[in-house]
Amino acid sequence: MKLSKAEEQIMQYLWKLEKAFMKDLLNEFPEPKPASTTVATLLKRMKDKEFISFELFGKSRQYYPLVKKSDYFSKHVNGLIKNFFNDSASQFASFFTSATDLSVTELEELREIIDKQIKKQKK
Repeated sequence: MKLSKAEEQIMQYLWKLEKAFMKDLLNEFPEPKPASTTVATLLKRMKDKEFISFELFGKSRQYYPLVKKSDYFSKHVNGLIKNFFNDSASQFASFFTSATDLSVTELEELREIIDKQIKKQKK
């Protein structure tokens, strides 16, 4: 299941804060801040999608993520590779390295990351 852009924004705040009450989330938004009813509606949808949950403290709810940021991002990258690059990681890597303005240093860092992963998988 996917999140809308507005839901993703709230999710980013929850990943950052780890746990948050409504007032904490509202404080994260830039001006003009959304109405608390709007945020409450988004939080309910996100709970229904099982991305977040909450603990009750009296009448207040403290929200927390159920999905790790890395898991969510990984699913999106894999979907991107599947949908736009014929399920080919090498086509994606070719596009990524040529279509973005990576410096030589950044490309060398990527090569080091890939080399480390190759060694790890060969073990």
